[in-house]
Amino acid sequence: MDTATPAVTVALHDGDRVVAETGQVDARRHGELLLPAVDRVLAEAGVKLDAVTDVVVGVGPGPYTGLRVGLVTAATFGSVLAVPVHGVCTLDGLAHAAGVEGPFAVATDARRKEVYWARYEDGRTRTGEPAVDRPADIAERLAGLPVVGAGALLYREAFPDARGPEHVSAGALASVAAERLAAGRELLPPQPLYLRRPDAQVPKNYKVVTPQ
Repeated sequence: MDTATPAVTVALHDGDRVVAETGQVDARRHGELLLPAVDRVLAEAGVKLDAVTDVVVGVGPGPYTGLRVGLVTAATFGSVLAVPVHGVCTLDGLAHAAGVEGPFAVATDARRKEVYWARYEDGRTRTGEPAVDRPADIAERLAGLPVVGAGALLYREAFPDARGPEHVSAGALASVAAERLAAGRELLPPQPLYLRRPDAQVPKNYKVVTPQ
């Protein structure tokens, strides 16, 4: 599952292929849409939740509120089912689904006129850590490269070779995890990759009320 972008996406993977998948784009309803999406995927596959052996969750980077919905849900399923919970960088899922040959980059919308981004040697090999920057500040560094994702499509002036897919799919994320687990590679801990402070802040000058 992944809720790091405006897409709420869930998939069931059997280790070889995606068995069932669903996704809906709505940046304001992650908490409302995620569990029904899990139910739909299980129903489509004809299995019950207790058949799940591992949980994979996108760890971002992404906005604070949406991202934590998926992470908390994944942790809850892991605890209830007593199964491992694995993290995968959301950008890696987009890269896997991009179908681009040769070097490219992935960029998602980070709001505040910024993008979350990373460079890739190919669809399975990230060449650095994810970062958050203004498009104009990285346009020269990514010049000549295809750039995949909603961030690229939103800022075409900085990324002329902008391409889809726009948002990550849980099926691609699950495929990344399945490949890495089969190869004996460790996945990320299911901890959020925020890269910056949350948009919501505690007011600095709030009124203190003292009891009479």
